[in-house]
Amino acid sequence: MTWITLAAFLAATFAAASSGAIFKPGAWYRTLRKPVWTPPNWMFPIAWTTLYIAMAVAAWRVAYSESPLAVPALALWSWQIVTNAIWSPIFFGLRRLGAAMVALVFLWIAVATTTVAFWLVDPIAGWLMAPYILWVSIAGALNFALQRMNPVAPKMVPALT
Repeated sequence: MTWITLAAFLAATFAAASSGAIFKPGAWYRTLRKPVWTPPNWMFPIAWTTLYIAMAVAAWRVAYSESPLAVPALALWSWQIVTNAIWSPIFFGLRRLGAAMVALVFLWIAVATTTVAFWLVDPIAGWLMAPYILWVSIAGALNFALQRMNPVAPKMVPALT
């Protein structure tokens, strides 16, 4: 396995992560009512960094598999990484909780199908994706709770950065 391929997958994951760096929570997010089980703010960058590394390593493993399912599995991986990148601009940038929830549903489906496909190609790659499903499930539950608890989200000008 070549390290250049791993670097390419890491670059793709961190390109997706850059949407979260561009569209930060900021003051608007702090003003939202949140459920008591909301993860602490410090946890998000740690969790996402770990998940991005795991999903890159998983894709790297699949890329070097001889399975006929490797190419479709990597196509699903591409779908999930693009879907991943659009949530932050919708939630933190546009501040559209409902639209962000729709994006999270598509993200969850993309991650789940990618995980199953990866599992069929390489069980270790499937295991590397499993925490991602859990975290996206938590993110979905949090997005849903925020939408319910803030039916009229605070009126602030949408963020550009």
